[in-house]
Amino acid sequence: MTTNPQTLARVTGVLFLITFVTAIPAVFLYDPVLNDPGYIVGAGADTRVFLGAFLELLLIVANIGTAVALFPILRRQNEALSLGYVTARLVECAFIAVGILSVLAIVTLRQEAGTTEAGSLTALGHSLVAIHDWTFLLGPGWVVGLGNGLILGSLMYRSGLVPRGMAMLGLIGGPLVTGSGTAILFGALEQGSSVQAVLTIPEFLWELSLGLYLTIKGFKPSPILALDAAVMIPEASATRERA
Repeated sequence: MTTNPQTLARVTGVLFLITFVTAIPAVFLYDPVLNDPGYIVGAGADTRVFLGAFLELLLIVANIGTAVALFPILRRQNEALSLGYVTARLVECAFIAVGILSVLAIVTLRQEAGTTEAGSLTALGHSLVAIHDWTFLLGPGWVVGLGNGLILGSLMYRSGLVPRGMAMLGLIGGPLVTGSGTAILFGALEQGSSVQAVLTIPEFLWELSLGLYLTIKGFKPSPILALDAAVMIPEASATRERA
């Protein structure tokens, strides 16, 4: 049975919106563990950290879901690029998962610290925070620009499934995100700086507008959807005949 492309479009749109309502709160929920040098030897705010980790687990599910839902449609435009998008999403999620493990490890060490020397424990906490920061840079701060920006933007632009002006946001925003991530990697830009924030705006608008557009309107008419129309008409006729 062929899945209705518009159903896939709306599922994808909802999943993109879920990535926003999970990723953004998680950043704030992680604030104590990431920005308090004494968190690992202090009273802690473990419940909010666990909630942040749970939201990021949902983020991983939503990220992979967007790629899986779009693949049957986008493969008709370019199967290699579509596989590349799925792969980019998986790599991004792998970085996110490592980041989750790093903050949960800090919580576990804090709870089981016992008589461990505070200085060495604090140093270990700094190391785990550094791991999280690098995963955030290399996943959402680098791979996203390649996957959601360049690859998905290109597929959507060429297929015409969404307005091409909207897809251009991805084609512009993707290189800016990846470029800023590269600049941070080599020390030319500070992570979390206002410059980096400005450079992420086009990619942010691209993903948000894509989620809203697909949820509300679905796909625009496109030649790559013609196959579904050709399949669904005979299926509908067969259903009427059986009835």
